[in-house]
This record gives sequence, structure tokens and C-alpha cells, in this order.
Amino acid sequence: MIIEALIAITFVASMAVLLAPDEWAGRLAAALSLLPVAGSLYMWSRFDATGNALTGGDLAFETMIPWLELGGYTINWHVGVDGIGLPLVVLTTVLTTLAIVSAWTPIDDRQSQFYGLMLFMEANLLGVFTALDFFVWFVFWEAVLLPMYFLIGVWGGPRRKYAAIKFFVYTNVASLAMFIGFVALVFGLGDSVSSLDMPAIAQALRAGELGSLYGIPAATLRSVAFVAMFLGFAVKVPVVPFHTWLPDAHVEAPSPVSVMLAGVLLKMGTYALLRFNFTMLPETATAFVVPIALIAVVSVIYGAMLALAQQDLKRIVAYSSVSSMGYVILGLVAYTTYGVGGATFQMIAHGLISGLMFMSVGVIYNATHTRMVGDMSGMADRMPVTVGILVAGAFGYMGLPLMAGFAGEFFIFKGAFASTVHAAMPLFTAVAMFGIVVVAGYLLFAMQRTLFGSFRLETDYEVGPAALHETAPLAVLLATIILLGVAPDLFFGMIQDAVDPLLDFGGDLS
Repeated sequence: MIIEALIAITFVASMAVLLAPDEWAGRLAAALSLLPVAGSLYMWSRFDATGNALTGGDLAFETMIPWLELGGYTINWHVGVDGIGLPLVVLTTVLTTLAIVSAWTPIDDRQSQFYGLMLFMEANLLGVFTALDFFVWFVFWEAVLLPMYFLIGVWGGPRRKYAAIKFFVYTNVASLAMFIGFVALVFGLGDSVSSLDMPAIAQALRAGELGSLYGIPAATLRSVAFVAMFLGFAVKVPVVPFHTWLPDAHVEAPSPVSVMLAGVLLKMGTYALLRFNFTMLPETATAFVVPIALIAVVSVIYGAMLALAQQDLKRIVAYSSVSSMGYVILGLVAYTTYGVGGATFQMIAHGLISGLMFMSVGVIYNATHTRMVGDMSGMADRMPVTVGILVAGAFGYMGLPLMAGFAGEFFIFKGAFASTVHAAMPLFTAVAMFGIVVVAGYLLFAMQRTLFGSFRLETDYEVGPAALHETAPLAVLLATIILLGVAPDLFFGMIQDAVDPLLDFGGDLS
């Protein structure tokens, strides 16, 4: 019952912080957020499972209790983790604590509501990465949108209401498309399933029990449902051309919220793509391999080119996320152990690195009140520790060896080049690798202009080193990025154990 305890503790903590006085809220939220961190690390230390959550096998910390009847289907409280979900649970708890601490300086209004919503969002994220019943999963999935909407709309920049509404509309419409696609599959299965239990539905689909629905043949229904679910999750990732909500959300959101948005929320899309599209409908996924790989490559190159043209540091990091998530899609569609495993590992690596980058930009903004590349110069002289960590994070984004980003991209490229799902996969992979050059170009260009040279920002206040509570989260993130780069097996071993049954379950897809 540790998963239930983890979610419940986080919910109770969010309520406690919400009722606390503003002057205590930040410290109280940070202290209470350490409980989920301890719980997730305990799960990691005791983790012993080899099954994929949707294809059978031994799941860790699994609970399944009948809950209610809905439209003739049984709804179960069904939670558990495998080697794909557990790393994301650990990422969520650690990143939430660091984001809360980093918010102590910039958030000076309605702190109890802000930190309460951060913890409320964390509780729902834990539900998304552990729920195995579609109804339960969908409740958590939708509940994540509400705190993010208010965190952007209340504590954001001048155009916060526009950005919050755009975020909500995009993701809500996407959820509707995904919901229609999934429900069509459930109805098409008819009497083959009696519950909304995701493992049962996945196994029925992969066993070929999908029938026609309202005269629509099973093959057509399978393709239509796949496309609907893919569109729904692709908006959340996001991939080109569904990415336009992301830069606005990041630019207007406070930096700690951007940390959670890029570090964890985007992973909901790729996690769901893996759980639903690529696990439940593997044959359809391989049939769509060319358009999906093309979307991945366009996201990598176009996202990087857009980042190259930006002047706002936050917007640069935001567009670079579009590019990085393209690599994750490429790994998933490769359908090899290294491809899918590398994509999962890259979710963790990108969560840590993008969190570090957004947090660093936030610290610089707190000191200078600007994020514009053209306004800054010589920040290395005034904030040497922060700048040093930012430079290290940027090299991680570029894929420097012995950092987590290098390991993730290496696994993906290895898996994608070895993929035989389509003859063009090596070509798609080679083109996508060009994105690394563009990433290095815009990051080096931005760093050279803002960090080095003589200090020229004219202010009526002193720009100096960041406070300890601003630097400490950056140091923890950088240490974790290096640790996973030096020892990727800390996570990649358990990821492989979960991915192999998934690939075996589908037979020889290539």
C-alpha cells in the first residue's frame, strides 16, 4: 500500500500547506515534500519486478480493489509500478521538492495557495504514473490540468491569462480526442473485457479480440483509435505542429512552475504514448512508423531552429524541449530494447536537465529582472556559481559524455539505427542527429552573449551571487545528471526489464 500512502500523504500535505499562514507555507511545503521523496526512494531500494505494467509479469507494490460499476464495466482501484513508471515517480517527487525550494525567492504573494497547488499537482502526477485502471488514470490525468492552469494564470507574467487559457484549451481538447479513441477500442472489444483495467484491455487488444463497431471494420477502428489517441498525447508532449501552447506557457509561468511543466508534465504525453499506443496497438504503431518518425524528426530540427531564433532565454529552453522530446518519439517508434528503453531514460534525463536550465534562468532573472539575451553580458563575473552550473547543464543538453543527456541520446540512436520496423529508420535517425549540432549552436550563442564579456546591465540595485537556497537545488540537479551519466544502469537496468516483455509480448514486429 505504499503507493496509496504516497499519494495520500501528498494530498494531505497540499491541504495542510493551503491552510497554513503565508510566511510558513514555503518552508512547510518543502519539509512535507520530503516525505514523498523518502517514499519513492524506499520503493526504488526495494524494487524487484521484471514485468511490464500492461503486459503481465510481476508488478511491484501492486494493489487491486474493486471500486464501483460504471456502464456495465467494473472500475478497480488498481495501481502498481514497473521499471517504466518507477523512475518517473522518483523524478516527480525529487523535482517537486527542488522546485518548491527554488520558489522561495520569486513567489511573494499568496504563498500558501501556490505551494498547496504544487503539492496537489504532485499527488495527481504520482497517480498518473502508477494507475492501471483507465478511469482512475483519467481522473488523475485531468486533475493535473487544474493546478497548472491556476499556477500559470495567477502567478504568471503579463500575458498569464492568455497563456493559461491556451494551455487549458489545447490539453483539454487533446484529452477529448484521446478519450474518444480509447473508448472506441473498449466498445469494439465488446464482451471480451468487463472492466476498464488497462492490462486486461491491452492483452485483449494484442490478442486480436477487437471486433467491428457500428459497421466500422476492426482494422479501420484500430487505426482511427490509434490516430485519435496519438493526437491527444502528442499535444501534451508536445510535437510539431501541436507545440504552440508550450512557449507561451513557459514564458508566462514562474520558473518553478516551468520546472514542473518541462520536467514532469511533458513526460505524461510520452509515457501515455508508450502505455497506450505503442503497448496496446503495436502492429498499428509499426504501420504508422513513417509519419510518426517524420513528426519526430521535424520536431527535433524545427524545434532547434526555432530556439536558434529566440532572444528570451526561457523561450530558448522551451523550444529546445520540443526538439528533445522529438528524440523520445523517435526512440519509441524504433521498437527495439535500446530505442524504447532509451526513450524512457531520456524522459528522466530531459526532466532533470530542463529542470536545471529553467531553474538557472529563474535565478538569473531574480537577480537581473530580465531574460533577454541582448540585455545581458558578463553574468559570469557577478554570479559565477550559478553561471558555472548553467554552463554544465547546457553541455548536458548538448549531449556531453558522462552526463545523463548523452546516455539517453546514445541509447535512442543505437536502438533507432538497429531498428528494422522500416527501411528508412536509419535515414530518419541520421537526419535527427543533425539536431545535436543546432542545439550546440543556439546554446553556445546564447551563453557567449549573456554569460561572458564585460557586465553591461544598467540597474539601480546590486547584481550578485545567488542565495544558498537558490543554488542548492541547482547543485542537486547537476549532481544527479552527472550520476546518471556516469552510472546509467541505476535506472536503465530496470527500464530494460520492463521494456523486454513489452517487445516480446508483441512478437516479431519487425
